[in-house]
Amino acid sequence: QVQLVESGGGLVQAGGSLRLSCAASGRTFSSYDMNWYRQAPGKEREFVAVITGSGGSAHYADSVSGRFTISRDNAKNTVYLQMNSLEPEDTAIYYCNAHLIVDRSYDYWGQGTQVTVSS
Repeated sequence: QVQLVESGGGLVQAGGSLRLSCAASGRTFSSYDMNWYRQAPGKEREFVAVITGSGGSAHYADSVSGRFTISRDNAKNTVYLQMNSLEPEDTAIYYCNAHLIVDRSYDYWGQGTQVTVSS
């Protein structure tokens, strides 16, 4: 079982930056790929970024590539999302997800943190 708690959301002007954090419980944090997803009002949840358990590889949605950076600190059981050059279209609730496939797929979600970008 993994519990995830996001923080760092808030209100920022277009062009500004925010850093989201997701703190995880448990001893096996480094076994999980960690994802960030987001859900805007009236839209489906969408993938933002993923980082592998070791932190050696990361991938991004086209809409955030070059502006967002995902990273992790396995010693602190924490994953981060640095968001730069924010746009009003980035306004959403951002969710942290822990994903692992062993005998089956394991997925855990945080409660989300609101990011609002004003124009």
